[in-house]
Amino acid sequence: MAISPAGAELRGSAVPMPELIRVLTNVLGRIVVDKTGFARTFDVHLEFTADEALGGLPAPPPPAAGGDPDIHGNIFAAIQDQLGLKLESAKGPVDVVVIDSVERPVAN
Repeated sequence: MAISPAGAELRGSAVPMPELIRVLTNVLGRIVVDKTGFARTFDVHLEFTADEALGGLPAPPPPAAGGDPDIHGNIFAAIQDQLGLKLESAKGPVDVVVIDSVERPVAN
């Protein structure tokens, strides 16, 4: 699965749901959890408007003069309209690593 250099298009053939979830996690900069139960592969062609919701990507370029800056909608709307999936924001448990203390190693 590939994302366009402009950060506003995802494409892939025979994509398993875990791969789509991995890419969306990277693109959004937040954890995405699959609750679909979908086990088959599918083709993905997703076009969306890059905006501040894409925490895992560089800031989007300014819209071209005279162009429609929101032709495809943000990634949340595009996923629902183009793939028939829905991203819902929710709170849940997250694995966290906590460092209690740090010491310099000693020579043997």
